[in-house]
Amino acid sequence: MSSYKVSDIALALGADAFGDTDLEIERAAEPATAGPRDLALAMDPKYADGLSQGQAQVALLWDGADWQALGLKAALVVRRARYAMSGLTQLLDPGPEIAPGIHASCVIGAGARIGDGAAIGPFTVIGRGVTIGASARIAAHVSIAEGAVIGADALIHAGVRIGPGVRIGARFIAQPGAVIGADGFSFVTPEKSRAEAARETLGDASDAAAQSWTRIHSLGNVVLGDDVEVGANSCIDRGTIRATTVGHGTKIDNLVHIAHNCEVGRDCLFAGQVGIAGSVRIGDNVILGGQVGVVDNIFIGDGVVAGGGTVILSNAPAGRVLLGYPATKMETHVETYKALRRLPRLARQVADLQKAVSKPRNSD
Repeated sequence: MSSYKVSDIALALGADAFGDTDLEIERAAEPATAGPRDLALAMDPKYADGLSQGQAQVALLWDGADWQALGLKAALVVRRARYAMSGLTQLLDPGPEIAPGIHASCVIGAGARIGDGAAIGPFTVIGRGVTIGASARIAAHVSIAEGAVIGADALIHAGVRIGPGVRIGARFIAQPGAVIGADGFSFVTPEKSRAEAARETLGDASDAAAQSWTRIHSLGNVVLGDDVEVGANSCIDRGTIRATTVGHGTKIDNLVHIAHNCEVGRDCLFAGQVGIAGSVRIGDNVILGGQVGVVDNIFIGDGVVAGGGTVILSNAPAGRVLLGYPATKMETHVETYKALRRLPRLARQVADLQKAVSKPRNSD
């Protein structure tokens, strides 16, 4: 197991170091369970009590902490704890074990180009004419179809599927089971379907005949920018004619679906189970919480934030914070929910008033 001096960690995190900075640690741990070679993560005063329960000699502390009073031999102090976690976990994470070079069980298609320093695990299939960038790491049982391009320093975990013609930038990360470049879900009927009729009339589909569905094939591809990450079992469908695109730096959680023809901007963040229907345009720095749904053919502006479970049924202007089904401004949704909770009490009050009004008056 690798070990790191306190001084090395401070340099990597841009943290202030105190005490014996030559002490070495091997891993990070919660304060109460930390051993003598662990770095205790106590970046908030509420975790201070845990330090006395564990055996840590070194801790990562909040700004202004009195590390000596906490009984430590050394300390690292950070100003933004969660941001420091990103650097620390990067330093301590060895990543998946993928042996250097190309495993003997791999199948490499004609004309494929493998960059210098690339590592490819067992039972992976690289199609005809594929380009793999330098220092890419590809785990076991991955398939990359013909003509795909993968940028330098990619990390592709086990079981990922990348379709034909997909183009992916540098430093791509795909978690196990992700599928990039499957066909879009696109079908049509000879005459107007019940779904089309219902959408036009907002509910009346009675005149549309029952019909069979005919596939519209996907001729486009998927284009991902640099520093894109895709979570486990997420799917990004190829476009019908043009490409489905995702901008630089966008991060996609597990079980997310981005449908055909979507255009996603830079530095977006999509949490688990987000579903985005076809031909949606999404701006830069958009954040979609877990289980957000987006209807097809709409636009979501830059900087939009949608809370978990929101269903976006119409265009969302830049900077809007949304919540609810259908999505409304968050403050509007909160007021509506408060009013909804008051309805039972209001109904009782109305019933009491009705009784009072309906009682016959006593005659003199």
